[in-house]
Amino acid sequence: MKPQLNRIQTFLAVVECGSFSRAAEQLYISKSVASIHIKALEEELRVPLLIRNTRGFALTEAGKVFYDDFKAIFGDIRTALEHVSDRHLQVSGSLRVTSTAEFGDRFLLPLITRFCTNNPELEVGYFADSSLSDLVTDQIDLAIRLGTLEDSGLKSRRLASYTLKLVASPAWLQQHPMESVTQLGDVAWIANSNLQYPTRWLLLGPGGESLTVKGRARYVSNAPPAICQMASAGLGVAVLPEWTVREPLAAGRLVELFPHYRLPPQDVTAVFHNNGALPRKSRLFVDYLVENLSLV
Repeated sequence: MKPQLNRIQTFLAVVECGSFSRAAEQLYISKSVASIHIKALEEELRVPLLIRNTRGFALTEAGKVFYDDFKAIFGDIRTALEHVSDRHLQVSGSLRVTSTAEFGDRFLLPLITRFCTNNPELEVGYFADSSLSDLVTDQIDLAIRLGTLEDSGLKSRRLASYTLKLVASPAWLQQHPMESVTQLGDVAWIANSNLQYPTRWLLLGPGGESLTVKGRARYVSNAPPAICQMASAGLGVAVLPEWTVREPLAAGRLVELFPHYRLPPQDVTAVFHNNGALPRKSRLFVDYLVENLSLV
């Protein structure tokens, strides 16, 4: 089996490098050995994989199929080996993470604590910040952000998603009876100043229809807990993450407006530098969040 794997590895390298010489250098073998590997592989398969010519070579149809299949297989093998290695090697160095205060307190910090316990050699710094920091200037490795991201040129990975609720207090609703979603444009909104368009939302109806509503911000805050308290006090309508209003809704301090309409789900995203491969410590932490982050 090992000679076969060596020959397949040589074939993949030759195709990816575009020449026998460069593939041989990459594999630390001679050009003649690389050629022998390819010839032996073709003889074993009883089909030509490469067509040699004066300019180098070209893939046959069988060679292209063989390359596509085994490129994916070897990729899976490398990933599996990395996973095994990751589970047995200590993570060290420093990892600096930022998130919004309320999300970090409720969901992120418990996971950071467990991750630190599992990786005692790692030094972790956590910073509560509602803005998308200058990751390079602030020396931040990962920023955990909620909702739609602006195009910042940074790389990102989705971690989870959450639902939004359109809410108001029972007292406010009694004073401002709502019979149609179109009335939302005429009432006071409590806006989240972190959002680019905090009072403009797409509502999805029960029949699949969509409607865009645009309200007017009378009250503003950059903290969802504060917005929740202002809504509970009867100052206006607000759009908030479901976990923020779960308890006030259950206690009756808030009611959901037009529950047969839905707001589009929002993403929780890890944002990181766009300067090459993600460092192992960051990749392992992001993988840990993907596996363990639960917003229920």
